[in-house]
Amino acid sequence: MFTWLRQQKNTLVTRWALRGCSSVGTAPKSWGIPLIQNAGQLIIGDDFSIWSHLSRSQLEVGADGVLQIGNHVFINTGTTISAKVAVIIGDRVQIANGVSILDSDFHGLEDRHSPSPAEPIRIEDDVWIATRAIVLKGVTIGRGAVVAAGAVVTCDVAPYTLVGGVPARLIRPLQKPAYQPLSL
Repeated sequence: MFTWLRQQKNTLVTRWALRGCSSVGTAPKSWGIPLIQNAGQLIIGDDFSIWSHLSRSQLEVGADGVLQIGNHVFINTGTTISAKVAVIIGDRVQIANGVSILDSDFHGLEDRHSPSPAEPIRIEDDVWIATRAIVLKGVTIGRGAVVAAGAVVTCDVAPYTLVGGVPARLIRPLQKPAYQPLSL
């Protein structure tokens, strides 16, 4: 009885916390209340989980921007995702705590009062982004790739590779799974 009540309470709190999203799939879960700022389109797939219990996770979409999150995605506490143009996240992606994913610099390098152009970010299926990594504008992270803790990703990451460092560089290739993960 108490387990059922706890699940129902979590479902209601999660739906309330994600009320600013354009659409949310089935069975979303949250621990704590994330900060949602949506002036564009924020689309979340099925079985989405976001934690904000130690520090708030933030999902921010600018005017005319798109943040699309696939199925079975987990976002840990203190993560910031900002989509001024587009951030597309595939299925079964794991994002650890304190990660920043930003498709814009928000200002120019020399003229800091005028914005530099934003560039879309694409994170393909089965990616793991470890603690406090930063993913910058214009990057594509290939399927099955792993971004090491503290890495700063400034250019594309090939599928099934491990990258790390500042800026992120190839550490080693990863073995492709012998099976194709099920899309539940």
